[in-house]
Amino acid sequence: MSLKVGEILVKQGLVSPEVIGRALDEQKKTNQRLTVLIMNLAGLTESQILRALEKHYQIPGVDLAKFDIATQLTQIVPRDLCEKQMIMPVQQAGQTLVVAFADPSNLVLREDLRYITKLKIQPVLATTTSILAAIEKNYGASSTARAIHELSNIKDQDIEIDILNSREIDVIDKAGADDAPVVKYVNLILQEGIVRKASDIHFEPYEKRYRVRLRVDGMLLEVSPPPPGMVNAISSRLKIMSKLDISERRRPQDGRIKVKLGNGREMDFRVSTLPTLWGEKIVLRLLDKGNLQLDMTKLGFEPDDLAIFKSCINLPQGMVLITGPTGSGKTTTIYSALADLNQIDVNISTAEDPVEFNLEGINQVQMNPDIDLNFSTALKAFLRQDPDIVMVGEIRDLETAEIAFKAASTGHLVVSTLHTNDAPGTVVRLTEMGIAPYLITSTIALIVAQRLVGKICENCKMQIDVPDQTLLDLGVVPSELPEYKIFKGRGCSTCNNTGIKGRIAIYELLTMPERVKEAVLAEASVSNLRSIAREMGLRTLRRSALLKLKRGQTTIEEVMNASVKDSV
Repeated sequence: MSLKVGEILVKQGLVSPEVIGRALDEQKKTNQRLTVLIMNLAGLTESQILRALEKHYQIPGVDLAKFDIATQLTQIVPRDLCEKQMIMPVQQAGQTLVVAFADPSNLVLREDLRYITKLKIQPVLATTTSILAAIEKNYGASSTARAIHELSNIKDQDIEIDILNSREIDVIDKAGADDAPVVKYVNLILQEGIVRKASDIHFEPYEKRYRVRLRVDGMLLEVSPPPPGMVNAISSRLKIMSKLDISERRRPQDGRIKVKLGNGREMDFRVSTLPTLWGEKIVLRLLDKGNLQLDMTKLGFEPDDLAIFKSCINLPQGMVLITGPTGSGKTTTIYSALADLNQIDVNISTAEDPVEFNLEGINQVQMNPDIDLNFSTALKAFLRQDPDIVMVGEIRDLETAEIAFKAASTGHLVVSTLHTNDAPGTVVRLTEMGIAPYLITSTIALIVAQRLVGKICENCKMQIDVPDQTLLDLGVVPSELPEYKIFKGRGCSTCNNTGIKGRIAIYELLTMPERVKEAVLAEASVSNLRSIAREMGLRTLRRSALLKLKRGQTTIEEVMNASVKDSV
């Protein structure tokens, strides 16, 4: 665009080609704007350049310094777009927005502005120097500083990233005045994630933008993004902090960041990088031991379900399986069970990938595929370590499953996880893996399927009217309709205007009474097995969710998102 200005000035006889050449050479050395260099070398004023541009484009020019630009206009057109395209909104008259262009010949940009603002665009001319001055005057701090300022408004006197555990990583400090912008920005994003009690932080590159989102209470919320020029620096910063190879951008990598907080607590971030079409997506999983709920009475178990669960995890041998998708709270349930079992006279060993929380008194082993330390290898070693209780992070293959079932049938209690949709489906999944039905019936004591539902924010909770048919469609028994009073959150600052604050688990517990065993041995289908289990007292995930709805703990939307209606 600036080179076009030089060509226009040469064409109108205001400067010589030699001056343009000298200006280009000088620009390579100093990185100054070409227009400024031409003005200095040729002795031109800004008004002369503006008149030349007016004559060339046949569009009126304006001196932006003489305009008082309304604040609402800077909210319509983003600063980043103004800086990138050298434009500045000037005035709005009805449905027409007057915009100053350094290059009004860019018709595509005009159309983009019309789409963004939903207004008709009236172009006027301005020089790049006057546009830059107007941007600085009317938008205030740079986009980098603005993003940092917005994030700095997240306050919590007990949550402040202070220093990392120097024994593990020593590349991040408390963000100070002299820190590089990328250091400040990353630190503040981590701090915001901690303050908002996010479970994950997503750094996502796209073709024309870079998005940063926090998963809070199961929902993704967008936060202030960095300026475009900082994208690669953020990726490198996070990879350095987690001791990953910053030169490797073609393969996924996994790492860990350990920080100390201002209140003496420690926080772990599990880091995962993934090469995408427009760069590396990086996701941080927040692992705060202080937020780990080990009190099983507060997890969401119904009293009778909790009694069943406790009786099964206290068996001398057998297998307890926890199932559900990623992010359904399986880790919390397992750790709660282990914490309850962790006594001085019990030897507990766990094989995990990764070890999410360190529990004193439990022998935790991190899987490492690079040295062939996997679940099956660890299990074999555990059986030579005189264990009482063995926890396997996940049964992923037949070899691991066979060793786990062997351990469970020879005097050990085995606790593990599977990725299945419900409890009856777990039995079919195991048989498909190659486990004999007689091993399943003789070894498994309990299968627990679980999900998480959002809790209504108590600060903005309100009762709403819902048609009876809506509840019937959810699976509510007609005779129970009068017992249901439906609530939702209005949305407030406490819950980030979502109406949801915190989550609670819903459970489906499948035990192995004789009728269920007979169905398993007969290799019954999932639907038949579920039907028999319900006749034997199985409370499904939907029924568990409806109990939370009846008590006013969750919403209809959360019930529908976390469970499916029971088949008749």
